[in-house]
Amino acid sequence: MTPSELANLDATAQADLVRRREATPRELVDAAIARLEAVNPRINAVIHLQLDDARARAADPKLPDGPFQGVPFLMKDIGGPEAGQPNHAGSRVLKEIGYRETTDGYLTQKIKAAGLVTLGRTNTPELALLPTTEPDAYGPTRNPWNLDHSAGGSSGGAAAAVAAGIVPFAHASDGGGSIRGPGSMCGLIGLKPTRGRCSFGPAVGERWSGFSNEFAMTRSIRDTAALLDAVAGGMPGDPYTAPPATRSFAESAQRPPGKLRVAMLRHGIRGVDLHPECVAAVDRAARLLADAGHVVEEAYPAILDDPEHVGHYVTIVASNTARAVDVWAERAGRTMTEDDMEPLTWALVGFGRAKTAPDLLASLESVQRFGRRIAEWFTGGWDLLLTATQSAPPPRIGEISSTREEPLRAFLRAAPYGVNTLPFNQSGMPAISLPVHWTADGLPVGAQLVAPFAREDLLLAVGAQLEQAGDWTRRRAPVHA
Repeated sequence: MTPSELANLDATAQADLVRRREATPRELVDAAIARLEAVNPRINAVIHLQLDDARARAADPKLPDGPFQGVPFLMKDIGGPEAGQPNHAGSRVLKEIGYRETTDGYLTQKIKAAGLVTLGRTNTPELALLPTTEPDAYGPTRNPWNLDHSAGGSSGGAAAAVAAGIVPFAHASDGGGSIRGPGSMCGLIGLKPTRGRCSFGPAVGERWSGFSNEFAMTRSIRDTAALLDAVAGGMPGDPYTAPPATRSFAESAQRPPGKLRVAMLRHGIRGVDLHPECVAAVDRAARLLADAGHVVEEAYPAILDDPEHVGHYVTIVASNTARAVDVWAERAGRTMTEDDMEPLTWALVGFGRAKTAPDLLASLESVQRFGRRIAEWFTGGWDLLLTATQSAPPPRIGEISSTREEPLRAFLRAAPYGVNTLPFNQSGMPAISLPVHWTADGLPVGAQLVAPFAREDLLLAVGAQLEQAGDWTRRRAPVHA
């Protein structure tokens, strides 16, 4: 098969070719490298290459015989540490000192054990702070559906690479919408797992005080489920883990979920209007759900309207940002200054350093109360919550940016892109963005489904129903290998 023909196959189908000996791992990797070289200069998705290592790993007779043996993959340039490889988090300082990791993270170990072959690492905004990927250190990642628009953030590089057909799926992470948002903007599936489902160890126990989750950008529900089976599960030293699933996620994706009661939020919240194209995405998802036999009614947790939890979210993220910059200073062997980072990052560092330990604890306590309120709402007979993933279509490159004079401008302009996602980073519940709608000018817009804690099985089962009924598996971006 040609590289472009392989680009149309999901990871499961590519792995099947290897299993049936119709393709070798090296052939899959060489084809992916050809696709990367063809389209990456236009989208700037992959910023660190490890192509020689990938070819050698693919040709190694000891390549693990996992569920995705020989399938090409990409890692995001924050989290997922790989021994000997960069991990710069969008930072110009870490780029300048050429920082490289010394050990594999547990997630990386599981990815390798699954037989995946990593080609490199993908672009991300500085410290994963924004819903667009335009770091000063590496430049903007462009959306394969329209190069003038953002691919989202903070997993924008991963999303653009998958949407452009370089790889069938890629590592991603989500601390406020950073898997679901790029999924919405790039026409992909974006699952944020339950808190504690995937390990951050052994270097750290959690990121962003439990808000952040690591997983992937995917194109098919069966890939989503099978990859989650491969990487999920607690590891030694984890501070907490999600309850084990009662059956494999792959099996859950194939089992009809029965008739579910789905609440629908089809208007804006907390003063952020919902763009008509995003309303259309919710309505499209609601029709697909109803056609699948589910009951869909307008309702949502009233606590989502409370603006207080956003302030606590910012306090916790800023405190974690300040700590991350302290780690940069340790790695660089010097004190970090305003000139070493982008304006928004520096502003958040100052805000975080101004908070006391009791301030941080108060915010953590408030967030926990907030999560309990949402969990309590689900016990009132609701199985799922349907919302727009984001409150606006993909922004243009440069639209969400800051200056030294207005360092918080990007944070304020980012509000429509996190209003529906960050509450579920706070609650720890699993949520998925599904590519159900495209605007008249061809930009993807996703709808989000949220499930109770540890119920990824519901999201995967319903996602499979909507995938079968929808048309997203047949769509390809204009920039596609």
